[in-house]
Amino acid sequence: MPEGDSVYRLRQRLDAATRGARVSDGELRSGHAAGTSLAGRTIESYATHGKHLLTRFDDGSTLHTHLRMQGSWTITRAGRSLPSTAREKARVRLRLGDGREVWGLDLPVVALVPTPRERDVVGHLGPDPLREDWDAAEAVRRLSTRGDRPFVAALLDQTRIAGLGNLWVNELAFLRGIHPFAPIGTTDIDALVALAARCLRISATVPGMYQVTTGDRRKGSSHWVAGRAGRPCLRCGTRVSVRDEVANDPEQRRTWWCPRCQPLPGGADVGTPE
Repeated sequence: MPEGDSVYRLRQRLDAATRGARVSDGELRSGHAAGTSLAGRTIESYATHGKHLLTRFDDGSTLHTHLRMQGSWTITRAGRSLPSTAREKARVRLRLGDGREVWGLDLPVVALVPTPRERDVVGHLGPDPLREDWDAAEAVRRLSTRGDRPFVAALLDQTRIAGLGNLWVNELAFLRGIHPFAPIGTTDIDALVALAARCLRISATVPGMYQVTTGDRRKGSSHWVAGRAGRPCLRCGTRVSVRDEVANDPEQRRTWWCPRCQPLPGGADVGTPE
């Protein structure tokens, strides 16, 4: 799933392959700047904030992109071409001086902004555990302003803490022993933020640990509850429950939990074990 750790790893791959490369030909094919040529620019650096990727060029411009659920990046070798079906989804194309091409495919967000004005596109985001300017105290403060908000809704709000997507939000609820729809104020938010930061960093930087939350990399055993509806809880054996996504509501994505390990305080559980 494309979450903050996904984009961080993508940034590392792109940086290793293309940093310092000069764009000999290429253009944007989406967004307000569609049709803008990128030829003559040199890729200076990459940065991330939450799920947002920032590609900085030497002319003082930054390409801002977001994968959402469907976007991806790929690099083709010199003399190789993408299949026609993939080319139709290209939103960014960069031909490098050595003949390789960098393709941003099916990207829902593509914008070109002056580098000094990057805050215009990411300034609304909360602190990101994968950035050098990570501020845990600020993340705690933002999450604490509405302690009555459901756990999953609060953590999915990128203005509170950036980089956590649906997989990590569900897994963190299990690890904290809190029902996903219980008020976030009923858990220790300081401890929650520390745990979230540690998990995201391990996933982003430790080989073989990408989005492994249980410590067990075997298929079917890498997550505590996410994607495990109807299967036995890896801790207690209770069947994992699920609540379906609510259309057009980003705070009500598909949610999984163990009714025994994560009891709903003072109320009946909701959801089905499938």
